[in-house]
Amino acid sequence: MSPQAPTGDGFAEMSDKLLKAGKLLSAIKDADVDVGATPKTLVMRRDKVELFRYTPLTEQKVKTPVLLAYGLIGRYTMADLQEDRSLVRSLLRQGLDLWLVDWGQPNRSERWLTIDDYVDDYIHAAVERVCRETGHEKIMLLGICEGGVFTTCYAALHPDKVKGLVLTITPIDFHADRDDPDTHHGFLNVWTRSLDRADIDRLVDVYGGLPGEFMSSVFSLMTPMRSLTKYNIDLIDVIDDEAKLMNFLRMEKWLADRPAHPGEAAKQWLKDLYQDNKLVKGEFELSGRRVDLSKLTAPVLNVFALNDHIIPPTCSRALGAHVGTKDYSEIELPGGHVGLFVSSKSQGSLSKGISEWLSARD
Repeated sequence: MSPQAPTGDGFAEMSDKLLKAGKLLSAIKDADVDVGATPKTLVMRRDKVELFRYTPLTEQKVKTPVLLAYGLIGRYTMADLQEDRSLVRSLLRQGLDLWLVDWGQPNRSERWLTIDDYVDDYIHAAVERVCRETGHEKIMLLGICEGGVFTTCYAALHPDKVKGLVLTITPIDFHADRDDPDTHHGFLNVWTRSLDRADIDRLVDVYGGLPGEFMSSVFSLMTPMRSLTKYNIDLIDVIDDEAKLMNFLRMEKWLADRPAHPGEAAKQWLKDLYQDNKLVKGEFELSGRRVDLSKLTAPVLNVFALNDHIIPPTCSRALGAHVGTKDYSEIELPGGHVGLFVSSKSQGSLSKGISEWLSARD
């Protein structure tokens, strides 16, 4: 039976709601939808990569500086989406000295950048600068998603610079989803493994990398019903509530701000890691050196989301069997890939778990 249009009081209520929504939307400017707004100071710029230091929000309790690295697939603003749902702000309130490496907006000019460049050049330069600015010989690393892979590689290749490593929603064993009992996990892994290697090369050759719009469509197709209904059902539900509407718009702004992924790094990401699973096999090389996870001797905290359909928890927790440290801990939290950072249920648990772990190893 087809749904009936609202009549009588229901029609009047919907009309009032849409009228109010129209007034709200007409008054909102792009600058009002502020993501990544936590105050920070630019410390260093290297090509398009920038190093920032966040302004403290309270007395510093963890003395060792913490460097945050997001992935190239999205923007770090997911960790600082809005004031009441910001991992960055939560960690600052816990008294951390928090730093950020921002990859900027790569385009065709970054066509030839590799993961080698991001790990052994950009991250290493950022770590050296943080050490120089703070007087510390070692720092803590906090990696998110692909940024977690970068920081894992860095910690294995530069153990003398890393005091501790925190990973969140980070894939390590890119084939572990094959043994995952949850059938809704691992769609991205299956799709990526099915790609013809020549097609990956053609895509990079044509565009100079993975276009942000292309990756956005891939993620949307993983949850098709959600993607179809969010602009009618979800939006209509919140459209007359200014606070909820702003939350919705901030998420959409983050999704629309997906940068292009540099070409050669994309080839390594898709072929060497997703398809060949070289990291856990001990075959992944950066700058002529093999990334041996057993050389990762710093303490490790591994955080993953139990309902993550993009990075299945089995792909993350596999790290524990490969690292060379006995100080290895895990935190499993409810929610999905993005929900881990923006859900009110996980916000407190995530920042508290990370800050307590860091404080104990300060």
